[in-house]
Amino acid sequence: MSAPTAPAATAAAAVTPPPTDAPVTADDVTRLIVGRCLEYPENRLYADLPALRAALGEAPPEAAALLAGFLDHVAATEPLDLCAHYTATFDTRNRRCLYLTWWADGDTRRRGMSLVRVKQIYRDHGLRYADEELPDFLPVVLDFAARRPDAGTALLEEHRVGLELLRLAVAAADTPYAAVLEALCTTLPGPSPRTREEAKAMARKGPPQELVGIGSPLEPFGAVIDLPWPSRSGATALPERPSA
Repeated sequence: MSAPTAPAATAAAAVTPPPTDAPVTADDVTRLIVGRCLEYPENRLYADLPALRAALGEAPPEAAALLAGFLDHVAATEPLDLCAHYTATFDTRNRRCLYLTWWADGDTRRRGMSLVRVKQIYRDHGLRYADEELPDFLPVVLDFAARRPDAGTALLEEHRVGLELLRLAVAAADTPYAAVLEALCTTLPGPSPRTREEAKAMARKGPPQELVGIGSPLEPFGAVIDLPWPSRSGATALPERPSA
């Protein structure tokens, strides 16, 4: 299977954060909603629609408008149809992979080291990663970025080329998920590239990247993860996420 699939049972919470009083920012809210939208669309997504829509009031206007349109699409789509569309949209055969290190490393030994490094970043910032899902799965990274905005933004920026190539590929597929990726990229510094060539050119301005995954029909692995929402003072009342 070349796309994330629903787990047989709800996964345990992947990140156990220490208490923090830092307020949730507008970009944090955007990233949390995007992360939820990019998980496999189980029934919980439909149950959480009212809370997610309410949370849009705390997101920046541009991102809120993009995500509102996607949530409207979810509400108007049968769950089985949305699940099938998700599986068809996010795969590696069409260069639409939600695993960030795949874009830089492909299916190589180097990717294993990159995954270890991502988990170490989580530990370095006081978060314990404890799930079978790969730590570079975009919803996992977005959960981390909402909890630790500076470190999370740096991690997203490190993988900016892959993120922008993913955004462009999803946009080219003419899917409502394009709005979700566009909303995410509004939380990153600077304008987004308009073409694949411009996206690849960004690599020369950031950390060195070996873009072996971009031209190879490689496959990720793993199942969708279940993550808790951050708990911080001043946060919008976002839907609770059950643990196993």
